[in-house]
Amino acid sequence: MLHTDRTKPIYIQIAEWIETEVLNGNFAQDEKVYSQYKLAEMFTINPATAAKGLNLLADEGILYNKRGLGKFVTKQAKAIITDKRKNQTLKGLIEEIVVEAGQLDVSEEELIDMLQTMYKNRKGDAK
Repeated sequence: MLHTDRTKPIYIQIAEWIETEVLNGNFAQDEKVYSQYKLAEMFTINPATAAKGLNLLADEGILYNKRGLGKFVTKQAKAIITDKRKNQTLKGLIEEIVVEAGQLDVSEEELIDMLQTMYKNRKGDAK
């Protein structure tokens, strides 16, 4: 479900939720995604807000419209989402971490060690 992230507009949260559903395989290529009305009902939001999230994904080439039928997942959706999250989201988070590390006088070596430790711990959790 949606995280109540008050810093992000709800339509962006809807778009990101659908992206995650695509990445997790809950919506396959050429499969219909939820309508704006279903999303509005699921998340107790205005249908126009849900439509804005769907339209954002269509503008990005993640969804396509079948007139009168709704929005469907494009063939290249997973690749677009992965690329976007690596090159925008992940890089943005890394930049924030590097800035914070600099403010705390954390060395590059310490930061890399912290990252490697976290990565190893996450891999261990996946087993």
